Amino acid sequence: MDALRAREALEWHLIGPLQSNKTRIVAERFDWVQTVASEKIARRLSEQRPASLRAAQRPDPGECLRGVDQVRRRSREVKSLSQSMKDLKGIRLRGLMAIPEPGADRSRYRSVKALYDSLKDEFGFDTLSLGMSDDMDVAIAEGSTMVRIGTAIFGARQRRIERAA
Repeated sequence: MDALRAREALEWHLIGPLQSNKTRIVAERFDWVQTVASEKIARRLSEQRPASLRAAQRPDPGECLRGVDQVRRRSREVKSLSQSMKDLKGIRLRGLMAIPEPGADRSRYRSVKALYDSLKDEFGFDTLSLGMSDDMDVAIAEGSTMVRIGTAIFGARQRRIERAA
């Protein structure tokens, strides 16, 4: 990261679950956290974001997206966490992120987009991260403003098969 950051104007995105004991390194090194799932994580990221990064890189501190699990999360829960994140000084909540299960029908995408639209004005959202390489056409058609296309660029991950000894 250090070598590339020095040479290029890259933004580093953390995608995936984040444990509270890892928030300091993420706050110090990543520009975006796409999966903030709890108030505790949001608070720690905000507190641990170095002031030097806030000033040097952009007026906005660490950019965040609220992770949405469409199956388990209710809109009131998403709104409650969004409200608690709104006033944190070290991070800026930009919108929502979801990963519909493989083969999901369009209603999954539409439900996340509807939730995004219902919160957009109140929280100033401008980013809906929805979709990956395999479903980016559907995600974009349903309103995604950011897609994750690692597989399309780098190819599928090699899966290791663990064998019992």
